[in-house]
This record gives sequence, structure tokens and C-alpha cells, in this order.
Amino acid sequence: MTDLIHFEHPLNERIRTFLRLEHLFLKVDHFRPLSDSWSNRAAVEGLLSIISIFSRSDLKTEILKELERHISNLEKVRRQPGVNIQTLGQVLDDLEQAIHQVYRMDGQIARDLRNNEFLTTILQRSSIPGGGCNFDLPQYYFWLNQPHEIRQQQMSEWMREMNPVREAVVLLLNLVRNSNLPTQEQAGQGFFQKTFESSAPVQMIRVGLPRNAAIFTEISGNKHRFNIRFLEAVETTGKPIQTTRDVDFQLTACIF
Repeated sequence: MTDLIHFEHPLNERIRTFLRLEHLFLKVDHFRPLSDSWSNRAAVEGLLSIISIFSRSDLKTEILKELERHISNLEKVRRQPGVNIQTLGQVLDDLEQAIHQVYRMDGQIARDLRNNEFLTTILQRSSIPGGGCNFDLPQYYFWLNQPHEIRQQQMSEWMREMNPVREAVVLLLNLVRNSNLPTQEQAGQGFFQKTFESSAPVQMIRVGLPRNAAIFTEISGNKHRFNIRFLEAVETTGKPIQTTRDVDFQLTACIF
């Protein structure tokens, strides 16, 4: 299959958090370079969502544990025959560098950003529908009307504090996504079910479909098994229905 769109489903809370962070970092990347104030609002919203995720748990410890787990697993792989030692060595170097950068972070992730009164005020008002209105946040409105270069510099400074975490999350997700080869499968009448082998804990499910397939997936599961329903959008009601046709798709059970 070529020109695929991939639907991903995490099977544990750690991967779920990493995927959300990746999504938000990409959102900031998209809107931050644009010069209009509405794009800058969207970039700030992404930044505030990232800060909120960091404030809910000790992600620094979780990330370090995950990096160290991957190093331990790859060290075992090094001893297996047929392994590309050069490629494996580069991956291990990247993991070691990521650990070093995260360890160097002073205190909890985004500590300074969480203590930034300007950002905190915006975050508090954002919970109110329309709370980011000009009269609610005059300082924010003032900032949004500063020259684009000033806003760009400020956003870069805010994001710089989280760069080590971002690089670690990207590295970990890339390792997970590439940890297994995809298989070609078929879902009879739009339904597919599979049970995992207990010896191979799966972190995430990836389903690849052609972009022109006119269907999407609804995935549910846990570390033991998973189900995939292939759905068609119904324009008249807005409620999707399971397709009645057999669906060929690409499946990757990411086990790393």
C-alpha cells in the first residue's frame, strides 16, 4: 500500500501522554511562525496545554525511566547476530544524549513557565468560554499587537525550556513506531480482532489505510487484546457507521 494515513492507538498511559505532547508541539510549530495574532493565539494555546500536561505528574521521572528501559533493551539486542552495530550504536548514543539533557533540567519540567504570571493569567481565563477576549486580558492583547519579531523571540524563549523533553519524546515515539514490521491484514465486514502474545507487550497499535479509502478506524484495547472497527462517515446524521465491506489494511503492533 502507498500513500497511507496512519491511525494510532496507545495501549498505556505513558504512550498516550507522549502522543498528546507530540501533537501539541506540532501545533505550536505550525502556528508560531505565522505573523497574524490569531495564529499566535493558537500557538500560545498549544504552549499552555503542554504546560498543563507537565503540571499533572512527574513526567521527568517517567521520561528518564523510559529512556533507560530502551537502552537496556537495545543493549541486549547488540549481542544478537546480524545486528547493524553502527546503526544501533547511533541510537544508543541518541538515547544517552537525551538522558543527559533531561537530567540537566533544573527541577520539574516547565517550572519557570508554570510560575510565569503572564502565562498563568492567560491559562486561568482560558477555562472560561471566550475568556481570552481583549477586555479580559488586556496585557495579552497588547502582546499580540507587538511586532512579529518580538512575539517570535518570546515564543522561542518559552519553548526552549522544553526542548530536551520534546527531543526525548520524539526519539521514544520513533523507536516505538519502528519497533516492528507491518503486516497486511483484512477486516471482514469492517471488524478486526486480535489477541497479543503475553511475551511481547505492545505499546501502540498503528493502522495504515489508503488516503482515498473513505473510511476511518475506531480502536479499543489493552495489553492483552484489541479490536478495530472500520467506519464510514454519514453526512446526513453525522454519526459514523461500521462499513459492511471487507477492508484491507496495514497493521503494526509496536512492541518496543
